Amino acid sequence: MKLGFITAICDGMTLEEVVDFAAENHLECLEVACWPQGGAQRRYAGVSHIDVANLNAEKAAEIKDYCAKKGVEISSLAYYPNTLDPDLAKRKSYIDHIYKLIDASAMLDVNMITTFVGRDPNRTVTENLELVKEVWPPIVKYAEEKGVKIGIENCPMLFTEDEWPGGQNIMTTPANWRKIFAIIDSPNFGINYDPSHFVWQQIDYIKPLYEFKDKIFHVHYKDIKVYQDKLADVGVMATPLEYMSPKLPGLGDVDWGKYVSALTDIGYQGYTCIEVEDKAFEKSLDDAKKAVILSAKYLRNFVI
Repeated sequence: MKLGFITAICDGMTLEEVVDFAAENHLECLEVACWPQGGAQRRYAGVSHIDVANLNAEKAAEIKDYCAKKGVEISSLAYYPNTLDPDLAKRKSYIDHIYKLIDASAMLDVNMITTFVGRDPNRTVTENLELVKEVWPPIVKYAEEKGVKIGIENCPMLFTEDEWPGGQNIMTTPANWRKIFAIIDSPNFGINYDPSHFVWQQIDYIKPLYEFKDKIFHVHYKDIKVYQDKLADVGVMATPLEYMSPKLPGLGDVDWGKYVSALTDIGYQGYTCIEVEDKAFEKSLDDAKKAVILSAKYLRNFVI
């Protein structure tokens, strides 16, 4: 397994600066944030370290050469919108950018993108599955033609009142994974596995690794801390951030020894990326970089 991080926290840094930082700290890969130009619309989104809309063969060659020189690989191009947004204009803009991501990933020989399936938060799971049938087969077919894999993160995007009632990503549980993989049966369509989202949903985050081992394309390292006193006060029907908080690996409730052990059991040898969303490390870019260093130091107990 190769250890790295998702670059969304490095707003204000160039790609070269991020690659240099990774190399200096002996990290082997980067999940590169590739939002459209124009700034963040939410926390940890809007950052763009590769402008995929304007990428050409010459620029792609420069990026590949620089990464090779520094010994840092690009694990994936990352963009996490709601591709099933009920606003059809927004939905189209998100999907259009995903096609650009696929093109850029092929051009860079990365051959992976990481994203969400999306969800109309006002519709049921059954209704959203019909939307998946409508929206996603053409995207996956295009990715197949380009030789690019799509890793869907299992984040519900259901944290605050503006995302209720259903959240903005349907591919969040093993039960929903089975339903969606029945709709989209493709070797290029799989999972970007983040155990932290299962913790607060009260789902076993180890067992699905074994069932879906052939579908795990990419892995996130993010922890979550559930505050039991707060949960006892507001209950599971509350907005999740009322009773839990993302933390650096080792500072929350995930048992990382068991998690990485299961990854080795299933023979996973791909990319594993630290995702920093810990509010204790948000004061400055230096804090964010420190969060990566601390997380990597801890995870090196398990990932060598």
